[in-house]
Amino acid sequence: MAGKFSRSWALVKASATVLRSDKELLVFPLVSAIATVLVAASFVLPMIGLGVFEHMGRNDPMRPMLYLWSFGFYFVQYIVIFFFNTALVGAAMIRLDGGDPTVADGFRIARSKIVPIIGYAAIAATVGMILRAIEERAGFIGRIVIGMIGVAWTVATFMVVPVLVACDVGPVEAVKESALLLKNTWGENLIGNGGIGVAFGLLTLAVMLVGGVLTGFSAVNGMVPVAITLGAVTVLAVLGLALVQSALAGIYSAALYRYATDGQAPSGFDGAALQEAFRLKKG
Repeated sequence: MAGKFSRSWALVKASATVLRSDKELLVFPLVSAIATVLVAASFVLPMIGLGVFEHMGRNDPMRPMLYLWSFGFYFVQYIVIFFFNTALVGAAMIRLDGGDPTVADGFRIARSKIVPIIGYAAIAATVGMILRAIEERAGFIGRIVIGMIGVAWTVATFMVVPVLVACDVGPVEAVKESALLLKNTWGENLIGNGGIGVAFGLLTLAVMLVGGVLTGFSAVNGMVPVAITLGAVTVLAVLGLALVQSALAGIYSAALYRYATDGQAPSGFDGAALQEAFRLKKG
């Protein structure tokens, strides 16, 4: 576990170096987060207002319409997420190649890939809906199996966005290329070791624990204004960590793509840490 965290922290530091050089990369996950919230609100609030979720049972004749609504929701959300991820990864690749990207560069790249982005969003939404439908009807063991399939899909498509950025291919070819790159670079028995998620998961947990304890202590001792302030600071800190993690994850995926295609770690990245990014840990 210590070695795993050490490698993850090395990737965090290397990605953070890129982010410090191009702080504008934070714009992409920030705008993406705002857009996804707006999309969710536009889909969910009308349904809540109509009381659809309260009366929708398993055998309800309107249930197929709910599946159609869910597909539309996933589809639009994925378009938004993949668009801004493409912008982020595109800008990160410019930096890794020695350039000096701007926010406009990232959006230009994303706009040029809008057709394959929409196609990949449709594929991802379809896979998500199929897995969800099967999971609802599966037993305990079935849900575990579906969960494993979901993880396999997530890993296999990890490099789809970098592939879309770097290559002039469609969404199906991008999925195939992503899986092939992972297989050729990290082998048959690959599994995600967490990478940046490990380090930020621990950081977020530490912030929540410390913030929760201090907030609770202040509230118990009658320091209500202090408790409210500490609670707000904790929430903002967690949101800030999530924003930075998202930006670093985009940089990380770009670095992994460069490593998988060139066989060389980008400047500032540890080749050993990149090699262990998906390797199944032995022993």
